[in-house]
Amino acid sequence: MSKISIGVISGLTADGSNIDKVADFGLGCCQVVSWDKSLCRPEYARMQKKKAEDRGVRISAFWAGYSGPVEWNFTRGPVTLGLVPVEYRWSRMIELTEWADFAAELGAPAIVTHCGFLPENLTDPDFFRVAEAISYVARFCRDRGIGFWFETGQETPVTLLRFIERIGLDNLGINLDPANLLMYGKGNPIDALDVFGKYVRNVHAKDGRTPVNGKNLGPEVKVGEGMVRYPEFIRKLIDCGFSGDLIIEREISGEQQSRDIMDTAVYLKQFLP
Repeated sequence: MSKISIGVISGLTADGSNIDKVADFGLGCCQVVSWDKSLCRPEYARMQKKKAEDRGVRISAFWAGYSGPVEWNFTRGPVTLGLVPVEYRWSRMIELTEWADFAAELGAPAIVTHCGFLPENLTDPDFFRVAEAISYVARFCRDRGIGFWFETGQETPVTLLRFIERIGLDNLGINLDPANLLMYGKGNPIDALDVFGKYVRNVHAKDGRTPVNGKNLGPEVKVGEGMVRYPEFIRKLIDCGFSGDLIIEREISGEQQSRDIMDTAVYLKQFLP
């Protein structure tokens, strides 16, 4: 029996209906996600926790968004995403600590976020400044008994490994989005496991393709129709000792999104022992 579970991304709602939708999919776990700071209140966390317990849904992590502009491209992405842009860095650090309190109240084992286009050059002074910013948030998480997990995407696998090694905290982990590595042109997700596989705690079950121009990300597609090569990828995950959750993420909306989520759950199950 596989230790790996299949779940889905679930957008936080004030009434807990997001958890009902997870249960209706027949999935036993989810990552709760929110970019809406008005929902960052302990009563909402407690309500989500109770709803999840009542519906038999385990919350595998909390995906924490932040304020300010975010652009998912190669032109404005480097100056708007994560903790890299200095003009947003401090406010986002504080927001992430507030979400960490929320996640601890929720009973989630970790928060997950995009830290941005992390500097690759070890001699770049901003490498150390960004590492200190991430360390501040990660230490706050550790003090509350939860992890801080990097979502992959804007950085190469070895760059992410450098930051983990530089910060050196035992609550650091990776939420591996294999499609993002391809869509950002940053790496091959199967080979990336050789670089940082031991740090992978959760996986976003998403698929995509590499960029075809220098300004825009490659396209996201239904799992099984992109370049991740899920049969090989899951075998490699298992070889690395992975025992976390495969969290389905389909970046469309409406009925087609629901159909694709259900199809993806069936598709993934055939590769689990």
